[in-house]
Amino acid sequence: MNCRWQPMRWRKAVKYDAVIALGTVIRGGTAHFEYVAGGASNGLANVAQDSGVPVAFGVLTTESIEQAIERAGTKAGNKGAEAALTALEMINVLKAIKA
Repeated sequence: MNCRWQPMRWRKAVKYDAVIALGTVIRGGTAHFEYVAGGASNGLANVAQDSGVPVAFGVLTTESIEQAIERAGTKAGNKGAEAALTALEMINVLKAIKA
């Protein structure tokens, strides 16, 4: 997993088959929840558009840490695993289109 700032010229030189964004934004007592969740969504959409690389969105927006845990692999399934499978499917579709 790469988690670092990369200058634009270097980013364009690196080729990935897909990007999987995983995380959670938990609602608090302020409006920051909406700003952070919206910013993550918009930023990842820009990455997909600018790079042409599929981006699987596995960022949870939850009301509590308990709800986040449920969506991360207990009662409500595993949203991270679902995002990873989606990324693999997108890679295969793009390879089939290019073939």
